[in-house]
Formats: sequence, structure tokens, C-alpha cells
Amino acid sequence: MDSHTQIREFLTSRRAKITPKQAGLPVYGGDARRVPGLRREEVALLAGVSVDYYTRLERGNARGVSDSVLDNLARALQLDQAERTHLFDLVRAANAVARPRQAVKQQIRPAVQRILDAMTVPAFVRNARHDTLAANQLGRALFSPIMLGQALPVNNARFILLDPRAADLFPDWEDVAGATVTTLRWAAGRNPYDKGLTDLVGELSTRSEFFRTRWATHNVRIQCKGLKAFHHPAVGDLALSYESMTIDADAGLTLVVYSAEPATPSEDGLRLLASWVATVEGEENMRQSSAT
Repeated sequence: MDSHTQIREFLTSRRAKITPKQAGLPVYGGDARRVPGLRREEVALLAGVSVDYYTRLERGNARGVSDSVLDNLARALQLDQAERTHLFDLVRAANAVARPRQAVKQQIRPAVQRILDAMTVPAFVRNARHDTLAANQLGRALFSPIMLGQALPVNNARFILLDPRAADLFPDWEDVAGATVTTLRWAAGRNPYDKGLTDLVGELSTRSEFFRTRWATHNVRIQCKGLKAFHHPAVGDLALSYESMTIDADAGLTLVVYSAEPATPSEDGLRLLASWVATVEGEENMRQSSAT
């Protein structure tokens, strides 16, 4: 995930998505284009820079580029907040002193685990690679095909994109998988030296055609809230809202919490899920005790 290459491919992909009409440029009847979207000279005009300067930037040479130029470029390409942040991240990484890729090891503080265990809704903590590092009992139950009976961490992205059971758990699998790719792309721009993330992207690129195709679009997304559908193997269909919140004291970690609307079948389903997982984990604990 070379930053210079990422800048080139990201800017090229964003330029291809905008038509002259969308950019407010005049369109002439005989203006036949070999490639979709804006030309480089049009982006340069909209951003207020020379064609040579923009061409150099699109080729991945971001040395010395100012924040004001990036702001103008983001407006010219009509980038949303996630895309704008991603562009700044890529440029920052390209201008940073190169350092060896490192495996970032993250641990959950006992206080964070106590907070999880005190919550009465499904909750877990993950990192930017979608490794689930800790969960409460309902969180393990909600994601039972990947978490129940497994030692943490487990990687949700690998499960969603490679495990056939993911399509059963998520009725809207394609949307869930697509969102996973876009959040990994955003994370890659922020953490270019995270060896674990680089290795994960390499594995998914090798093993998943869906991932390869979506990764090549360079779409990025910051996923903080929404509604997700589940078809749980024990309790059936659930429609749950989720909120993602960064843990300020632990850089790179995110708390994800799911909840159901009051007085809905999904709220009843969560109560049934709590009863089910208490029984399942109780039986497992008894088996382990007997074995020792």
C-alpha cells in the first residue's frame, strides 16, 4: 500500500466520477471524451493550480503540498468528509519519513472490559483492522458464528468476506461486505505502516474477488452509526441500531454498541438472545469444569 501509488489511484478514481456538468463547467456538443469524468486541466482550473502542478500531484508527488491546496482540490472533486480525510491522510503518509511496517499489538484495559460487562446491550471493542479485541456476553451472542467459544481477538472482516456463514448472518451481506471494504480502505490511509492491516489486505485481495473489485474503486467510508439487519441462527431476525465511538484513552480502538427500538420484535429477540447465550455459556463452563 505505497502512499504515492494510493494518491495517484485515489485522485484518478475521484476525477473519473465527476462530469463537467456536475462540476459546473460548460459542456459542448462535440466534446467527446475518451475517459469518463473530468480532465486534468479541468481539475486544475477548479482547484486554482497549474496543470503541471496538479499532474505532478496526481502522479503521487505530494512533496510540499499545502493544506489550502488540498482543501481546494477536495472542493473541486466534490469529496465528502471521509474522502477529504482520506486524501489528507495519504498526503501526510507520503511526506512522512518512511519507517518499517510494524505489527501493532493492542490490549484491552480491565476498566474497559468492566464497562462492557456492565452494559445490557450487545457491545464490543475493535481496532481499525476490524479485530474484535473484547466483547460482553450479548456481543458474543450476537456474533456467535464468529465469537462464541472462540478466543479473542477474531477478525470480523475476514469472517464477513471469506466465511460462507456471513451471508446467513447478514441478510444484506453485499452492503455489509461493501462497507467493510470501504472502512478498511480508510484505515489503510490512516495507518500505512500497520503490518497487520497490510497483511490482511493482501490476504483478502488474494482470496476474495468481491474484495479485489471493491478495493479497486478506492471508495472510503467512516462508519459511525446506522441500522443493521441480522438473521441470527438462534433467535431469528433482528433489526438493530449501532453506534461506534472512539475510546480516547486508547488510540485506534472503537466501542461498538447495538440496541433495539423499544417494544419491537427485535427487543424481544435480544431478551431471548440473552437467555440463550447464558444457557450455552453455562453448559460450556460446566463441561470445562468437568474436564479439569
